Amino acid sequence: MSASNPTLITFVIYIAAMVLIGFMAYRSTNNLSDYILGGRSLGSVVTALSAGASDMSGWLLMGLPGAIYMSGLSESWIAIGLIVGAYLNWLFVAGRLRVQTEHNGDALTLPDYFSSRFEDKSGLLRIISAVVILVFFTIYCASGIVAGARLFESTFGMSYETALWAGAAATIAYTFVGGFLAVSWTDTVQATLMIFALILTPIIVLLATGGVDTTFLAIEAQDPSNFDMLKGTTFIGIISLMGWGLGYFGQPHILARFMAADSVKSIANARRISMTWMILCLGGTVAVGFFGIAYFSAHPEVAGPVTENHERVFIELAKILFNPWIAGVLLSAILAAVMSTLSCQLLVCSSALTEDFYKAFLRKSASQVELVWVGRAMVLLVALVAIALAANPENRVLGLVSYAWAGFGAAFGPVVLISVIWKKMTRDGALAGILVGAITVIVWKHFEVLGLYEIIPGFIFASLAIYLVSLMGQPSTGMVQRFEAAEKDFHLNK
Repeated sequence: MSASNPTLITFVIYIAAMVLIGFMAYRSTNNLSDYILGGRSLGSVVTALSAGASDMSGWLLMGLPGAIYMSGLSESWIAIGLIVGAYLNWLFVAGRLRVQTEHNGDALTLPDYFSSRFEDKSGLLRIISAVVILVFFTIYCASGIVAGARLFESTFGMSYETALWAGAAATIAYTFVGGFLAVSWTDTVQATLMIFALILTPIIVLLATGGVDTTFLAIEAQDPSNFDMLKGTTFIGIISLMGWGLGYFGQPHILARFMAADSVKSIANARRISMTWMILCLGGTVAVGFFGIAYFSAHPEVAGPVTENHERVFIELAKILFNPWIAGVLLSAILAAVMSTLSCQLLVCSSALTEDFYKAFLRKSASQVELVWVGRAMVLLVALVAIALAANPENRVLGLVSYAWAGFGAAFGPVVLISVIWKKMTRDGALAGILVGAITVIVWKHFEVLGLYEIIPGFIFASLAIYLVSLMGQPSTGMVQRFEAAEKDFHLNK
């Protein structure tokens, strides 16, 4: 398909704006703390929207609407699980992690926090957690690059190879130049674009299909079971979909937003903004897929692309129902979702390589300017590896993305959650939690036990391992004192 000028121009303007924000952030990036965490200067609005945008990738505008379009409301259990998980993460982890990282060596990364919180002189906790981050996030980055390439390929008729570089170049550019501030500021713009697209599109689809009553009658006529939340589900299936919410406690790119907030006082307001944004976006996503059933059953002559690939339901509705200029803005929302997640993952990988390997083991006396440039070089390195993995979109390694979320959720989630609420947790308990969580996910996925999503047993077994192993030892006096000081700080300032 040849690119219509309005859509192409809109994409170019959008990408140019993101890169410009990167150069603006460059002027505020003076040291590694600025590059990795924005100097802990994010206000509540940026903290909230960047946390939301970094979480929701292209899946929000392609995968979930497509699943709802195919199967009806029974696919929406995952959205419910994500909302509950995200809320609990904001409630129990966000503020406490912000304070604990500051009290534990002003930690800039999760491995840095684990190492300081548990006084790990061996470096084992830092190395294991940094390796887990690098392996899973490089694969995650590759999947984001594939999603961006598919968008450019289908929208502008490019070859996959050209689309691969076109989709990745802008994200790499602003992440490389501006670091965390660029990623957070662009995430805020991208989150705004995503919510605009997901509120406007279902309203226009509803109007195009004749209003609420007509739309619901058409969906029921197509298949009455579309309204059945339990259609084709089992108890284990519902629990597995809801279990996605557990992943939030261990996602490094989301936790980094909490660590970067300007103060604990910002967290409560950020929670309210972020949860409102998330509920509206997920509601809009479900509505796009659901109302799309009525629209394409009434207009079978334009349903071909959606019948061929149900994940195109949002793309096709935007192109059919809107002026090309507005359609360009709406399609940019998909690019925004892909770019916001990819940029965060690139930066987390870069910070793991720079702070947890280069500075910790190779150049302890490195200057701040040197560390910032090493961080930028690591963004390029990880991006090139991810592009190499994405060069063949059928590459089996991309299948690992399906349980990378579970891997992070089970390996890091219980360690992060328990470390901020239980002062008696020990270094050996943390190590046991990371290893048991990661191994359980890999083994459970391999044997597909009971058909249960692997994050659930992984999270439970990791939590038990942390508790039991910690009871066998004793935290040092310094660990307990820092924990209590941070907890007191949290309650005084929340």
